[in-house]
Amino acid sequence: MLKLFTENLRIALGSIRTQLLRTILTVLIIAIGITALVCILTVVAALENTISSNFASMGANTFNINQYPFEMRNQGGGEREQDNPIISYPQAVEFKQKYSFPLTRTSLSFTAVSNAEVKFENKKTDPEISVLGVDEHYLVNSGLETTQGRNFTGFDISNNTYSCIVGSDFLKDLLKDVNPIDKVISIRGAKFKVIGVLKEKGSTFGNSQDLRVLIPIQVARSLFTKPNINYTVSVMVDKKELLDQAIDDATIMMRRVRKLSPVKDNNFGISRSDDLINRILSITQYLGISAWVIGIITIFGSSIALMNIMLVSVTERTREIGVRKALGAKRSTIATQFFIETLVIGQMGGIFGIILGISAGAGIASLLKFDFTTPWAAIFSAFVTTFIVAIVSGSYPALKASKLDPIEALRYE
Repeated sequence: MLKLFTENLRIALGSIRTQLLRTILTVLIIAIGITALVCILTVVAALENTISSNFASMGANTFNINQYPFEMRNQGGGEREQDNPIISYPQAVEFKQKYSFPLTRTSLSFTAVSNAEVKFENKKTDPEISVLGVDEHYLVNSGLETTQGRNFTGFDISNNTYSCIVGSDFLKDLLKDVNPIDKVISIRGAKFKVIGVLKEKGSTFGNSQDLRVLIPIQVARSLFTKPNINYTVSVMVDKKELLDQAIDDATIMMRRVRKLSPVKDNNFGISRSDDLINRILSITQYLGISAWVIGIITIFGSSIALMNIMLVSVTERTREIGVRKALGAKRSTIATQFFIETLVIGQMGGIFGIILGISAGAGIASLLKFDFTTPWAAIFSAFVTTFIVAIVSGSYPALKASKLDPIEALRYE
C-alpha cells in the first residue's frame, strides 16, 4: 500500500514538473485567496492582542465609576437620553471615605488639562501634554508601572508636594540624554520635581498614553481651576471572586452619595475592566467574518480554477490513462494519482499563501502599531481550507479519469 502511494506521489510530482507554468499559475490563484484570508486574520489577531494589552492595564479586578456608563447613549428611537450630573470632588471624596468594602483600594483622579506645554531648562514641548491629578493608588489601579523612580506616596498626596511622574515620551524629547529623576520641569509656571517615569504604553485609539504628567490631585485642583470638573473613581479588588459583590456595594454607596431615592435609576455608570475588553473585542468579530467572506469568495474562484486545470490534465492524459488501465491499473489507483496531484498543488498554494499572508499581516500590524502575535488559528484555518479546496476540486477530475474506458482512451488522439 505504501509502495503504491509512493509511486502515485512520484507520478503526480512528475506531472506537476511537466506542466510547470500551469502549476505556478494555479498555485498563485490559490495563494491569493489564502493570502487575503490569513492577512486579515493576522491583522485582526494583532488588533485583539493590542486591545487586550491596552485595556488589561486597568487591571483584571478593577471597576470605574464615571458620569456615564461605557455604552453609547441612545440618540434616537424615542428613548429619552439621560443627562447625568458630573461626579464632583465632594462626591468622589465622600465615596472614598465611606466605601469600606474589604480588600479594595479606591483612587480618585481627573484630567486637569489635555493641551499643556511642559518646559525643562531652555526646551519645551508642543502644547499636547495631558496633565492628570491623581492620588497614591492611581498607578496600581490603572495597571501602570514606573521604569525609573517611584510612585506617589501617601505623604506626597497629603502634603501636596510639587512632585510629578512623567510619561516615557519625555525621555525621547524633553528629558533626552539626562537622568530624569529629581529634574525640575515647569507646567504653567509651577515647578515640579520628577520622581518617576512611566513604562511605555503606546497609543490607544490614536491617543498617546506616553505624553502625560501625573501630579498630586490637590495640587492639580489648585493650579487648574475650572467649573464642572468631572472626577473618576477607580476601585481595585484584590480577589476576583469578590468583584461582583464589591460592585454591588459600590453602587449602593454611590446612590447614597448622590442622594437617589429607591425609585430612581442610577445617574452614573460603573464600568468593569473585563467588560470593556469583551465589548471592544466583540467588534473585531465582524472583521473576522469579513476576512472569511473575502477569503471564501477568492478561494471559490481558486477551486474552480484548480478543477478546470485538473480536467484539462485528464483530457490531455487520456491516452496515458488508457495505457495504465490496459497494464492492469485499477480505477482507485488512477483516481488516487489525480487526487494526490490536486492535493499537492493545493497545499503548495496554501503554504505560499500562508507565508505571504503572515508577512503582509505583520507589515500592516507594524504600520498600525499593533502588537503582532503568531496567528495560529489563521494558519490552521488556511491548511484546512486548502485541504477542503483540494478535495472538492480534485474529486470530480479524479473520478472522471478513473471511469475512462481503456479501449476508448487508447484510441484517443
